[in-house]
Amino acid sequence: MSVDLPSGLAGAFLAGRAAVATDSFMQMALNYDRAVQLDPDNALFRELAMQGHLLIGEFGRAAELAAQAHAREEGSQIAQIILQADEFAREAYDAALAAAQDGRQTGPLTDALGKAWAYLGVGSMSDARAAFDAIISETPDLAPFAVYHKALALAYVGDMEGASEVLTGEVDGPVSLTRRGIVAHISILSQLDMFDEALSLAESMFGANPEGDVARVMAELSEGRAVPFTTVQSARDGMAETYLLLASALLGEQGDWLPLVYARLALALRPDHPDAILLVGELLEQVGQYDLAQQVYDKMPADDPQFLNAQLGKTNALFRAGETDAAIEWLQGFVADTPDSVMALSTLGDMLRREERFEESADAYTRAIDLIDELEERHWVLLYTRAISLERMGDWDNAEAEFRRVLEFVPDEPQVLNYLGYSLVEQQRDLDEALDMIERAVEGEPDSGYIVDSLGWALFRMGRYEQAVPVMEHAVELMPNDPILNDHLGDVYWSVGRHREARFQWSRAISFAPHPDLDLDRVRRKLDVGLDVVLEEEGAPPLGASTE
Repeated sequence: MSVDLPSGLAGAFLAGRAAVATDSFMQMALNYDRAVQLDPDNALFRELAMQGHLLIGEFGRAAELAAQAHAREEGSQIAQIILQADEFAREAYDAALAAAQDGRQTGPLTDALGKAWAYLGVGSMSDARAAFDAIISETPDLAPFAVYHKALALAYVGDMEGASEVLTGEVDGPVSLTRRGIVAHISILSQLDMFDEALSLAESMFGANPEGDVARVMAELSEGRAVPFTTVQSARDGMAETYLLLASALLGEQGDWLPLVYARLALALRPDHPDAILLVGELLEQVGQYDLAQQVYDKMPADDPQFLNAQLGKTNALFRAGETDAAIEWLQGFVADTPDSVMALSTLGDMLRREERFEESADAYTRAIDLIDELEERHWVLLYTRAISLERMGDWDNAEAEFRRVLEFVPDEPQVLNYLGYSLVEQQRDLDEALDMIERAVEGEPDSGYIVDSLGWALFRMGRYEQAVPVMEHAVELMPNDPILNDHLGDVYWSVGRHREARFQWSRAISFAPHPDLDLDRVRRKLDVGLDVVLEEEGAPPLGASTE
């Protein structure tokens, strides 16, 4: 029995389904919108159209679809939370309270904090405070977040002393503070003329050489000027902070759009929210929606302290979209106009390094490092990436010194231990020290195929062939399609006389090529004549007898 579908519905449905699978949010919104028009009784089409519009930032259309779903009693939790956000966006706080009292469920945190902020929106701080206190006393899991939001509410109504006391964690219990929360605390302290305490908190959390909004805050504090409290300037802003909190808490969830959903809701309530702009842009980059990411970064006000971060985010999106030359050229121009930005220079260094322009990347990193008055542990990545650039351009002496300098800051960092240890193994230098470094790296990241490979390769280069076999096999299990690891396993198999298996692994390495560090001609030569002959042709020491 065949079913006649309205003209165009099958195409819209199939295109929409493909868009969902590839995180193509614009096509998802457009195609499911078309599907809803052709099949208005289909709840799934309406849900996916609604989510698509929210994910591309068309909040008005998303709210319209959520209202339709609610009227048909088919509203999902996301539909309910969009309706809640829409009420806050319209400052319809009475409606938000009425919906909460009618039992609308948007989620434990948004239900609870939404009620508190809605009370504040209708002008009842006493009811709002009671709502915050109820969360703190009745739901221990949510209490640290409620404590923070209570402090924001107190600061918003001008009770800076009460807000500061709450933020100490000694009044209502522990408080959960994000980076944004710490900046809010600094602002509140400055409003109380507690400049030394505010500056001490800023330096302890962000160091002596921050950039962006923190740099501006610290400059104000150093000159004895109070920093305006702008974290929350309305009940709507308070709800935006709630959504942003949830988005940040859910980061790292694989295959889940919820962080982006909540971040978009925060931006819908506060379109110039700097942290929401940066988070939405970052999340869109992660799913390959680079055009949308650039559009979001462009929303950052030019006078915002985080404008630099947005510009760098936009450039990174351009780079990741494959327009590498344009991204580097733009960033080089930006650096020329802003030569004192550590962040801009380090970002330029990262781009150049990825393009294997190592001398230029090392220069950019060096210029960034020279701008820092006092290097701290938090700068280790900058030093590490410069060391990599130096090593790749052949300046090993300076690279080694830099790697060892990094280990003074982070002595147990697996990536640094592995890179330095592997490099020493390749040079057949300080092998015992190198092996110790790599073993420590494996302890730190036992599931990293690259690091386990380094351990197996170190054992191989030290002539401990039998020991190398299970280690290298495990590395290939962790990263079965990596050409370098398969090539290494082939060498290890050959060293213990398992020649057929060695040739199989070398063939796999070729099948997974190319790789910038894989010499395909050498692998093919090993397939033809074996590893022993290749080593002899290269004038390298022959494989020795197993030490086992």
